[in-house]
Amino acid sequence: MAILKHADAAPANDTAAAAMSSPRLALDAEEFRRQGRLVYPVRPAVTPGFLSRQLPDTAPEEPDVADLAAALRDVRDLILPGVTHWQSPRHFAHFSATASNVGALGEALAAGLNINPFTWAASPAATELEVVVTDWLGKALHLPENLLFSGGGGGTLLGTSCEAMLCTIVAARDRKLAEIGEDRIGDLVVYCSDQTHFSFQKAARIAGIRKGNYREIPTSWETGFTLSPQALLAAVRADEAAGRVPLYLCATVGTTPTAAVDPVGELCAALTGRDVWVHVDAAYAGAACICPEFRNALINLEAVDSVSTNPHKWLLANMDCCALWVRRPDALVAALGTDHDVILKDPTASEMAVVDYKDWQVALSRRFRALKLWLVLRCHGVEGLRGFVRGHVRMAAAFEAMVRADPRFEVPVPRSFALVCFRLQHTTNEVNKSLLEAVNATGRAYMSCAVVGGVYMLRCAIGNSLTEDRHVHEAWKIVQQQATAILLLQLDDDAEANTHCCATDVVDAKLQDPAANSLLPLGHHHEVVVPI
Repeated sequence: MAILKHADAAPANDTAAAAMSSPRLALDAEEFRRQGRLVYPVRPAVTPGFLSRQLPDTAPEEPDVADLAAALRDVRDLILPGVTHWQSPRHFAHFSATASNVGALGEALAAGLNINPFTWAASPAATELEVVVTDWLGKALHLPENLLFSGGGGGTLLGTSCEAMLCTIVAARDRKLAEIGEDRIGDLVVYCSDQTHFSFQKAARIAGIRKGNYREIPTSWETGFTLSPQALLAAVRADEAAGRVPLYLCATVGTTPTAAVDPVGELCAALTGRDVWVHVDAAYAGAACICPEFRNALINLEAVDSVSTNPHKWLLANMDCCALWVRRPDALVAALGTDHDVILKDPTASEMAVVDYKDWQVALSRRFRALKLWLVLRCHGVEGLRGFVRGHVRMAAAFEAMVRADPRFEVPVPRSFALVCFRLQHTTNEVNKSLLEAVNATGRAYMSCAVVGGVYMLRCAIGNSLTEDRHVHEAWKIVQQQATAILLLQLDDDAEANTHCCATDVVDAKLQDPAANSLLPLGHHHEVVVPI
């Protein structure tokens, strides 16, 4: 159930031009449908400052209801052409921001209600729906009972994983400082791998952890770029010997570069008896654990203190929606709670065990995110979401097979979930960087890169709501075509400089292209449908 409709016919430039020149201000139903199918490139061909140069320096002084039509024309003519369209079926660059009709409906309903459910009394239904829906999702992911409200823990919905990290670091910090004294905040140390998302370092700095006490433990090809329990324990012991205080470990289930899965159970075992807060960042791959065949990524979590995942990445919940579960909610409340303002207090609610979610986050105000997640779970069902995830994993497996079938390419790390990392083998990092730039310049596919173990890789992350097999196959053909062009150019340069000789079989391997023989012009833009 996708939020967008799309058509892959030839680019509708004439249609778009006709719509843009239409003199009508009001749209009837047919005109709305027609303009809703205007098409734009996946990535905009713009330069910094393009929009500010086209808009006034100041806001209008007087209201003008009629100006709404002009404003909407500016959305169509100025803003949408400058947007990178994350809902494009050809957007493979980042872990997706999935969308659905019911997710959008939930967002629209929440925007219409426009409530601020910072306490139970501020909106009882919003608070209780969040309690219910976080337990629903936790059970669907088979999280341990001690992380759910039904087992003494509990969940909340935040905006991002960085917020989840920050809130839990602050909770761990205050709990530890209550034991050792607040003057020792400079001794607190946090741990992660060199594959951990940079947002963890940002959260640690905001929480007051010294830069020198941020331990980024190296990973290796041998461990599949996962965090080694032995290396973690060695780092912890070294800090203890130096008089520092180990505070917090961030393990990752689905790292951004390669979707690697840290061995959470073994990491917890290595820290036994040290009172180190263990957080599991499953922003991307946590959603996959809704499928039984992927649940081994989230096993042995009984000893962790908190887990977070982003339903907006792979569970159709629309931006933004990060689910955080904690084993001891009282630790969050002790660090982030506020009860001084009599305006926020409700005498009736204070006599009962209610959740005031303002005490689970940094900000006071909050959005009604539970509504869209509840609608997604209600309307799609757990089995429907499983089918959604499995479809992307199947397409990624097909893409990986196509890469492996081309002797010019290699898959340096095995596919993980729906992420495929690949590169041209027997070439430099610079050549692969040029390949990525050429692929993205076509406008018909958008991918990203990672540098892991010193090796530059292209990343193809499949997960958008609209992506189908044909988009994946077309993306691979584009990669092959651009690779052929780059390798031919490289051979010409080598021959001209007379600095490199290639054996005949190597030359043939480089030029062999199982795809179509024609080359796609580097400047071509494929246009995709985006809603007005």
